[in-house]
Amino acid sequence: MSLQELLLMRHEWLLIAAVVALLLLELNFSEAKKTNVIPAAAIIFTIVTLIGFLPSENGRAFGGMFITDPIRTLMKNILNLGVLIVFLQSGSWLRTQNNFNRVTEFYLLIISSVIGVSYMISAGHLLMFYLGLELLTIPIAAAASYEQYKSKSAEAGIKLILSSAFSSAILLFGISMLYGTTGTLYFSDIKLAGELLTVLSFVFLFSGLAFKISIVPFHLWTADVYEGSPTSITSYLSVVSKGAAIFVLLIFFASVFGPLQEVWQQVVYGTAIFTMTIGNLFAIRQQNLKRFLAFSSIAQAGFILLGMVGGTPLGMATVIYFILIYVFSNLAAFGVVVAVEQVSGKINITDYNGLYNTNPRLSLTMMLALFSLAGIPPLAGFFGKFFLFTAAAESGFYTLLFIAVLNAVISLYYYLLVVKAMFINKSDAPIGYFQSDYSSRIAMSACVLGILTTGFYSPIFEFIKKLCLESF
Repeated sequence: MSLQELLLMRHEWLLIAAVVALLLLELNFSEAKKTNVIPAAAIIFTIVTLIGFLPSENGRAFGGMFITDPIRTLMKNILNLGVLIVFLQSGSWLRTQNNFNRVTEFYLLIISSVIGVSYMISAGHLLMFYLGLELLTIPIAAAASYEQYKSKSAEAGIKLILSSAFSSAILLFGISMLYGTTGTLYFSDIKLAGELLTVLSFVFLFSGLAFKISIVPFHLWTADVYEGSPTSITSYLSVVSKGAAIFVLLIFFASVFGPLQEVWQQVVYGTAIFTMTIGNLFAIRQQNLKRFLAFSSIAQAGFILLGMVGGTPLGMATVIYFILIYVFSNLAAFGVVVAVEQVSGKINITDYNGLYNTNPRLSLTMMLALFSLAGIPPLAGFFGKFFLFTAAAESGFYTLLFIAVLNAVISLYYYLLVVKAMFINKSDAPIGYFQSDYSSRIAMSACVLGILTTGFYSPIFEFIKKLCLESF
């Protein structure tokens, strides 16, 4: 292999270098200074994220198993941005006494998972994709049970690893059928016909990825794992893990299953309706905010499928654009949940009664995040959903669009329940005033800035659409 081919993996080498750097810091810091890893990890990953946005070479390595191009690089950079925000939000939690001696472990698990994300997105071969998927899954399952002495955290880790193993088995079965019918695992060499076995292979591959995205009916693990995992891990699962699976599904639709478009359109059409509706209806019933945001993320996955159903470059661009907005919106909400839980241990919606009177900035941040998730103008979430609806309408799916609009109204209702608790409901013992740590304030400020600007700054969407037209 030439040096030029190795340099195509710049993104992955940077992540591996970050892991090595953190291991060296762990070895050199004394027990009393272990928490110095927290700012060091944030600085290291900031450098990795910034370098990721620099121009890079495009091409193929390992005989076409690894592909890098502008659209894949953009996908990685969006997810890296989400990981950086998660790192900034996790500082105060990691400084607690229970986690004092295991700080580096958290960062190693997350960055190892991100390496899997990168290889999965750059895969041009189904074996490379599967190896990336497993490298994503195994570290994050360990991270879900990070607080192993808490029964809910241990339960979350067990449920995540079991559901992941089951979904991986289904996905592998689909890959084997695809190989059996085409005789190759390279994306570029797969030539599909409308045979029953190829349709069945798609169903199994889609089902395996649907577990990761929490598409109904493969969503049943989501609420329990989100509730039991540490909140910082939950935010990673809801944004980075889900976003990676969505990006890979986009690539599959464009690169592998294009000839089966009539088949997968029907599958996506049906699952979009059920995912939006069930996610919204169950979110209304939740009192625990982590379960609430879990079902909210399920509903958002249904909206994301609107951009995929047409199979057009515009639809693909709207999905990538929406994921960028979703990173800012969802992590802003989780940032508030992390801050409040760390200080008070409270996690229910009723605990937020009267929060605006004691912590107005946190309340405003949560309100902006929820309004963006609901799609209220002029926040970025409105533009994201508008473009998703436009993509569905362009492909002629008007019934699906009507159902999506109804679900958007339902989602507005339950998001307003949290806003009502913070701004209107009274409490005899509200959460007292507190100030978040410096890194958390930076993370939430970045999220608010993203929510307020990404929708208005139209060149972002135009840039993504141009890349999709060139790639898909």
